[in-house]
Amino acid sequence: MNILAIIPARGGSKGIPYKNIAPVAGKPLIAWSIMAARSCPEITHCLVSTDDERIGEVASEWGCGVLRRPRELATDESPMSVVVMHALAEAERINGISYDIFLLLQPTAPMRTPTDITNALSEMNDSSINSLISVYPVGSDHPQLMFRLEGDILVPFAGVPSATRRQDFPPVFHRNGAIYACRAGLAKEEGKLLHDPIRPFIMPAARSVNIDEWHDLLLADILMRRQYEIPGGAGGQGSNQR
Repeated sequence: MNILAIIPARGGSKGIPYKNIAPVAGKPLIAWSIMAARSCPEITHCLVSTDDERIGEVASEWGCGVLRRPRELATDESPMSVVVMHALAEAERINGISYDIFLLLQPTAPMRTPTDITNALSEMNDSSINSLISVYPVGSDHPQLMFRLEGDILVPFAGVPSATRRQDFPPVFHRNGAIYACRAGLAKEEGKLLHDPIRPFIMPAARSVNIDEWHDLLLADILMRRQYEIPGGAGGQGSNQR
């Protein structure tokens, strides 16, 4: 099968300036997603979609193809589905092939491994599955431990708990942004990314850090240095270069 990995990385980031190339465990954040994709022999092509020249340069340095995204597709309001469909169409035009499956690998989820991607793709060998989303089991964030407000009164978010111990709560999963796998033909026909039935690809919470705020960046730096036995401190002290 022809498989395209799309890594979306726009330049604008209000929470963390240039988040997608911020250093994590000694490498630019986006490099971890590029390395994971390039380590998977199943992937035919890997492409970074960006509106930013600096991000494009970093992606090229790490061996990934770069697609310049129109600025109108790089705003806070730009739907990811439109961004991905643009990348898919351009990749097919440039490479002269049709893709069977495309992967959306968000650079803000750097802890996915090549094995995760390979195992997720093996799930897509089931022809009855049209889409796959990576998720992790929630723990202390379980809906049955949450409340909502009615006026100024707390009300259980999910109604009366079905159990008293957290271990006995029904399993609930949260998407971690690491892997989305979709059948390209369906996406092109309907103009959307996900199609039922959607299969979960369950990852451990320890590899499901999704970087949105500074503390996420620090946590990823600490965990990845331990995972890959990389010396150095947390807090973005690593180099942006190989």
